[in-house]
Amino acid sequence: MDDIDLDELVASLTLREENQAIKSYQNTVAVSCPACDSRFDDLIVCKENPTSLNLSRQLDLCVGSADGQAVIFTHKK
Repeated sequence: MDDIDLDELVASLTLREENQAIKSYQNTVAVSCPACDSRFDDLIVCKENPTSLNLSRQLDLCVGSADGQAVIFTHKK
């Protein structure tokens, strides 16, 4: 997968959380995941390296990169 055009992608998403380590967006308009072409639920942009995520539920994940940052697409089971 090539680098993701993050600016274009987040223009269609809703910002839900931002802190020092991550930015989290909710997919409220059914955008397709660039990795698997299925609708994803949330996009997490890792602003720090390394970053730890504490997940409260089991999710399928697709991973990519944008501007040297890891981006994670979550898919609820």
